[in-house]
Amino acid sequence: MGIPLLSFFTGGGLLDLGFEAAGFKVHWTNECNHDFGRIYEKGMTTCRRSRNKTAPAAKISSTKKIEELKPARVLADAFGRTRPAFFGVIGGPPCTDFSNGGLHAGHDGEAGKLTSVYVRMLIRLKPDFFLLENVPHLETNAKHRQKFLALLTKLEAAGYSYVWAKLNALEYGVPQDRLRLFVVGFRKKLLREWYPEATFPKRALQENFKWPAPTHGNAKARFEWPKAAKFGGSPKAPGSIPLELCVYQAVSKRPDPESLPNGKDFFNPYSKKFGRIKEGDVSGKSFKRLHRFRYSPTAWYGNNEVHLHPWKQRRLSVREALRLQTVPDSYVMPVDVPLCSKFKVVGNGVPCLLAQKIAESIANFIRCNQRPMHKAVAMRTASLVRAGLRC
Repeated sequence: MGIPLLSFFTGGGLLDLGFEAAGFKVHWTNECNHDFGRIYEKGMTTCRRSRNKTAPAAKISSTKKIEELKPARVLADAFGRTRPAFFGVIGGPPCTDFSNGGLHAGHDGEAGKLTSVYVRMLIRLKPDFFLLENVPHLETNAKHRQKFLALLTKLEAAGYSYVWAKLNALEYGVPQDRLRLFVVGFRKKLLREWYPEATFPKRALQENFKWPAPTHGNAKARFEWPKAAKFGGSPKAPGSIPLELCVYQAVSKRPDPESLPNGKDFFNPYSKKFGRIKEGDVSGKSFKRLHRFRYSPTAWYGNNEVHLHPWKQRRLSVREALRLQTVPDSYVMPVDVPLCSKFKVVGNGVPCLLAQKIAESIANFIRCNQRPMHKAVAMRTASLVRAGLRC
């Protein structure tokens, strides 16, 4: 049995998929967008049943907006009358008000406000640990950073210590340049039990929590990526670049993506630009054509602006975009959900492979602390940690 999780801003469940692959168990989900919720229920069901034919159908637990949720009701819906001895909360509040492509409305924007709401929910739910994911501008942009640090101060005052890091999915085997901010926090009380000799719980967390080690460190600068080439050509694969970091894996890996569900879900091409843009020319604001032997720019799609296929006169399909996010082919979206919603779900998600690696770091940190834990704490958590993980 995995460590129980509550998932906020669930979307299509890409973050959930990564945590489930690391052995956690999602007990409760929250998504107020009707289309996103339908995508989650269909995709998670097909994915889980590909591993276990008798797995129950996935359901969104609550379709209310997070501002409308009552923490006591959330806990009751997730766990019944008995709160578990150990559980976590994960979520990535909407990032449009903090992103480079957004209006930088920040914490006062309609989407930006939800980061503060999420922090308040964490404080009231009192999980043993949490994950918060967002764009790096939340921390690096001077306009947003002050409020971000103020939110962390509130978490500190509420009894949490935290660490944060900016991780690029490309460096972890995802064929996409996607830099994101991740904050992981643990209850100070728990850290004091795990590290009784430590002067400060925060220092104990900073010194002992290990973010996942990149498998392809400094990948953008380290490899000699090919330049843009004439559309319709046949560029050769550079022998020095791992293919797993290239778009080619997403659009050509067997089985052929067009033969799979969602493989022909793409916007019909009408503009003559589809036949003129060079392969690998991503310099414009729109009509960015991917290079088969380069990584993709961030897959963040909206208003039909989906990246162009490297050698076909069309945009990427939903299946190809899912592959760029390292989502398993067993994850199938409903036929009758609008394409815009499908692509937004893909673009909003955390790449499954990166999510899994972060989840494994959290699970390993918990497991490694079973040894120095007080007996009572060890007993209540030992059965909840995935058996296969090691220190």
